[in-house]
Amino acid sequence: MDSAFSAADLSAVWLAFKLATVVTVILLLIGTPIAWCLARTRSWWKGPAGAVVALPIVLPPTVIGFYLLVAMGPSGPIGQLTQSLGIGLLPFTFAGLVVASVLYSLPFVVQPLQNAFESIPERALETAATLRASALDTFFSVALPLARPGLLTASVLGFAHTVGEFGVVLMVGGNIPDKTRVVSVQIYNHVEALEYNEAHGLAGCLLLFSFSVLLVLYTALKTHPVAHPLK
Repeated sequence: MDSAFSAADLSAVWLAFKLATVVTVILLLIGTPIAWCLARTRSWWKGPAGAVVALPIVLPPTVIGFYLLVAMGPSGPIGQLTQSLGIGLLPFTFAGLVVASVLYSLPFVVQPLQNAFESIPERALETAATLRASALDTFFSVALPLARPGLLTASVLGFAHTVGEFGVVLMVGGNIPDKTRVVSVQIYNHVEALEYNEAHGLAGCLLLFSFSVLLVLYTALKTHPVAHPLK
């Protein structure tokens, strides 16, 4: 009996999860300090910076994808930089997908982390300061452990959101088998070819994956309300 999924389907699933893993790691590395700064600052720039971070939530993916294509193209600032560094152009490559996905999924990591940092009692940070802990020590020894639920939420949301991306990855990565064709694009291909059984199989797996992620997340929120992504 033939497998329920073709080699192209499995390749698209593997590429989507590979992309989500890389993007989640990068988002945690850059999103954590951004969230910390937004949570701690009282400066006037907090509002504009927060708006920029949240922009992908309301901006159509095709708009983000279009401007990324322009910026990463031969005449764009990013494209000229990557060419001068000998990297080449990023559109229609896996690296281009990573850049686009990082920007598109950024608020889904930064906002839960910011909520977690803002929920840390000021007394805990003041106690660390009275013990002469440096700002770096306070961050790693006090803030991060107390924000652990937020880190978990940010990781789960960032990963799941990247797996389900369609518009941005199609605009920036195109539809190249084994290189940029992720599972959401493969579902689109099946629908275009009227292969509804194949589309049902992949779409059902993504539906089950998304529901499982949300079930785990909202179950965890009962004991760790600070991690709530919509707080």
